[in-house]
This record gives sequence, structure tokens and C-alpha cells, in this order.
Amino acid sequence: MNNIPTNYTIAFYNIENLFDIENNRSTNDNDFLPTSRNNWTKKRYKNKILKLGDVISKIGNDTSEIAPILVGLAEVENKKALSDLVNSPNLQDENYSYVHYDSPDERGIDVALLYKSDIFKVIHSETFSVYLERENGEQDYTRDVLLVKGELHTEQIHVIVNHWSSRREGIKETEFKRLEAANVVNSIIKSLKNDDPNVKIIVMGDFNDNPNSKSIQLLQDESYLFNPFKTVWSYDNGSSSHNFQWQLFDQILFSTNFFDTSNSGLIFNNAQVFNSKFLTQLNGKYKGQPFRTFVGKKYKGGYSDHFPVFIELKPS
Repeated sequence: MNNIPTNYTIAFYNIENLFDIENNRSTNDNDFLPTSRNNWTKKRYKNKILKLGDVISKIGNDTSEIAPILVGLAEVENKKALSDLVNSPNLQDENYSYVHYDSPDERGIDVALLYKSDIFKVIHSETFSVYLERENGEQDYTRDVLLVKGELHTEQIHVIVNHWSSRREGIKETEFKRLEAANVVNSIIKSLKNDDPNVKIIVMGDFNDNPNSKSIQLLQDESYLFNPFKTVWSYDNGSSSHNFQWQLFDQILFSTNFFDTSNSGLIFNNAQVFNSKFLTQLNGKYKGQPFRTFVGKKYKGGYSDHFPVFIELKPS
């Protein structure tokens, strides 16, 4: 690449149920079919694809010269949905490829990584399962953790993409699930560091926990990660909202060698929530909150119930 950008944007985005309209017999996608109560028609699917492509192409600072180099995604059904997304009008010229594996999640929603194939070179990828049990001893299937090793700006980096278990059944009641996911990520990082003590690592995801939660603290403490979103989160700034309180479940953490100006070709610059006005409810009771595709079963035609988050890395 001849013209090196002045910064690289690395993003994460929970895109709220990106299902295609086909019936998949191996997953529970019945809510997202043309015949379902959600009335998930081809027109609605195409509208969502178009809107998501528009958002992804714009994530970053006003000074960003190009769309994000890497975009971790949560709540993707399959490769068809990803293919439709990267080939949509707003992304078709961005040279995005993707890494995706089908996970055992009962709803069939997975994580994925979009990457600009002319800038980021994938070397290796694999997934790791998070083993959970219900009270009756049966396995509770959840999303896998995705690991992608690649080369960016002549440096090898490892990207770990997550979507941890929700709080739907209660924060305390489900906390053990997210702690177990944190243990899995810590074990991945430990293995990477055994091979290379100076390995560069980025951990991103919808953790369903805030920066001050035990699971995120466990990640930081055991794997010596820096979390810039600790200072981004505030009473009026987050990536999603519940009962009119801002949550910052979507975060990007990274190894501290991204601060090493002497030995690193990529240096951390800043971290933000991408909450441009066009992504928000413009009026009414929920003004300023994410403009969602659905609220319950009611179709709103928006983008997602989460805002994207991003960090900037500068070539040193």
C-alpha cells in the first residue's frame, strides 16, 4: 500500500439480529422469516443491510480517511448475511472480506470479523467454545469466541471477538456465564503469550457487562489488558440503554504494548462510542437512544439497539 493512512480505525458493532429470510432448520430463526410475527420480509432485510453498510462505512473520527480496517460483529446469522453486507452499495468498494464460523448458539447468532483485505492479511483463524451448564446439568449452548491472527502495517496482531451471555435472567444469576467466557479468553491469551511474550492482542465484543464488572476486571488483571472504555463510559455516554441508563457492554481492550512508541509500529490514539445523530431516535420518549430495528415485536426500521465502538491506532 503506497499511501499509509494517518490512523487505522478498529471497530466493534452488535448489529441486532442480522438474519436472512431463509428458514434454517438447525437453528431457531423462526422469528426472522417472512411468515413470522416479525414479518421479516425481503424488503426489511434489504433495508437493514443497506443501513448497516452505511454505518460501517462511516465509523471513526471526522478525520478518518478510510472506513475501519477491522470490524468485529455480533448477532450475525450466517455467511450469506455477511456476503450480502460486504457487497451492499455502501461497502462494495471497501474491499471487505470476513471470517465467520457457525457456532452452537441456539438462536444461530454468531460473531464475525470484517477486514479490509488489501490492508489486513489473515494468517490464521479458529474458534473456542465456552462450556456452560443449566441447573439440570444440560449444556447451555452459547456463542463461540473467535480468534483471528493477521498482519497489519507489517505487524502481527491477534484479534479476539466475543459475544458473551446476556443478563436476561438476572445480572447475578448469569454472572458465572460471563466469568467463564472471560476465563476462556484468558486461557487463549496465556497460550499466545507462551508462544510469544510480546504478542499484540486486541479483545473486542459485546460482553454484556460494563467496564467495572467482575468479568472485564478479570480480563484486565489476568491478561494485562488496557481498557480505554473505562473512561469513555459515563451517565450520558454508552453503547446501549436500559431503563434510560447508559450501558457500555461493547468494548475494545488491548495489550499494553500498543503504547510502546519505541518498539511498536502501531500506537493507541483514542477510543470512542460512534453515536452520530443519524443512529439515534430523533424525537419522542427515547430521543438520543439507539434507533433500533425492532422494539419488542414492533418494527421500527432502524439500525441496531447498540452503537458501534472504535479505537484508533496510529502508525508510529
